[in-house]
Amino acid sequence: MKLLIGVVASTITHANNMIIKSFAKINVSLLVKGLRDDGYHQLEMVTLPIELHDIIEIQTSPYFYTTFVTCDDVALSKVHHNLCAKAVEALRKVYGFKDNFNIHIHKEIPFAAGLGGGSSNAAAILLTLNNLLHLRASLDELNTIGASIGADVPFFLHNRPALVTGIGENNQPINVKKSYNCLIVKPTTGLSTKEVFSHVDEFPCGEGNTAGVIEALEKGDDELLANSIHNDLYRPACLLLPEVEEVVSSLKNDGFPVVSMTGSGSCVFALSDNPKKCKEYAKKYEKLGYVVALTRTMR
Repeated sequence: MKLLIGVVASTITHANNMIIKSFAKINVSLLVKGLRDDGYHQLEMVTLPIELHDIIEIQTSPYFYTTFVTCDDVALSKVHHNLCAKAVEALRKVYGFKDNFNIHIHKEIPFAAGLGGGSSNAAAILLTLNNLLHLRASLDELNTIGASIGADVPFFLHNRPALVTGIGENNQPINVKKSYNCLIVKPTTGLSTKEVFSHVDEFPCGEGNTAGVIEALEKGDDELLANSIHNDLYRPACLLLPEVEEVVSSLKNDGFPVVSMTGSGSCVFALSDNPKKCKEYAKKYEKLGYVVALTRTMR
């Protein structure tokens, strides 16, 4: 179980070694609005950054002949190498720098969970190299590059509560009255985003209340939030992994009214103003064998 409270975004620099935080997210609302001509689904999401984060170390040297990306979770090394290496090369293609880097990712964000860990890592690389190499790329320019890497990357470039549309490239900031304690519970099995989306058209979509979610967050109205929270990918995810539905039902039975799956799963989250209750039930789900994290939403 990870208890992360009061974390502030920061970069620590020591000579040729930089240490940065790469934050996760949750989707408080996710609607699928139809299929685009390019084969991607049109989305409408309300997304919140959370304090749960990976730590990325970036080492520079004039003697590096290529960029190496490693991860302390060996099973994920290839996946994160692809995303972080893509970020370096996408930036290099536009700005033509010759520098190479050693990049190491200390994992805290669960994988295949709907928390955006890989996209967050890529965004952190884009932002850091932009500053480190003095590229002077605007946020709009980084947004375009990020969207070419992954749909969630633009959100993490801004890392603020937002209404996210398109395939993830459009981010409109929203005001949030308060931060919540966030209990995250993940089945040991993850879910493939591609596979979940392959079943989405088998279920009704686009009927959630995005406006209600935004109003609830702006006013701090927990009852309205509980009644408006929605994820169109929930039913396809439950079809592939029924354990997701079991976790949602269990958390609601535990007395958490604001419960949903994030992204394409398999992580489920509960939001609460009661930190003691969150800690108590975090221990319960950890004992049951789930991957558990205790964190907070960011404003």
